Amino acid sequence: MTQNVFNRIEKKYLLNKSQFEHVIRALDPYMEIDEYGLHTIRNIYYDTSNQELIRTSLDKPCYKEKFRVRCYGEPAQDAKIFLEIKKKYRGVVNKRRIALPYKEAMAYLNDGTKPQKTDWQIFHEIDYFFNHYALRPEVYLAYDRIALFGKEDPDFRVTFDQNIRSRNSGLLLENDTDTTPLLEEGYRLMEVKISDSLPLWFVDILNREQIRNISFSKYGNVYRNNLISGVYHYNLKEVEIC
Repeated sequence: MTQNVFNRIEKKYLLNKSQFEHVIRALDPYMEIDEYGLHTIRNIYYDTSNQELIRTSLDKPCYKEKFRVRCYGEPAQDAKIFLEIKKKYRGVVNKRRIALPYKEAMAYLNDGTKPQKTDWQIFHEIDYFFNHYALRPEVYLAYDRIALFGKEDPDFRVTFDQNIRSRNSGLLLENDTDTTPLLEEGYRLMEVKISDSLPLWFVDILNREQIRNISFSKYGNVYRNNLISGVYHYNLKEVEIC
């Protein structure tokens, strides 16, 4: 059964090629790669006409929220598309989503047609959020991911994202071309999903490899790059670039 509600703490780390190779080997006694292996995740992030959601998020408030549409691999007409609200309050991430057939998802996003069958409680939250902010597609963002789960604690998850890429036009999930890389070649973003504290053995691995927790938003970094390159026409004095 597809999980639609997530509550967890997420920590992020930027790894170079050597660090990744050492960490993935060190995780082998404790974790297993999930059934999907290396797979591609495609997203379209939605925002307001003046990018209010991501601008607010980058101010690092105690509460922030985003909306995205996600699919795994290339979407077929019968594929499941996920509509997700992602909220973060005082470091705890809450994600609520529904899965819809591709045609129904596009019908809702493009003209507001309600789905035939879904988790109606979560849909009403998404519908209110979507219309309250008058959201529109803003950025296509994709990456190739390896996900691992703990052998003793399956809720402890570690993911490695590589080839993170984005596009500002042609915002369709079907199209994965004409993208711009976000990271230098060889780098990966490691994300750790936990319900409480990190296992001591994992902390030892981080210390041994001198890996430190960072603040990193994929969409946020794409936004900053777009801002610097002139995609958005703000007065730079009005926007803090961290």
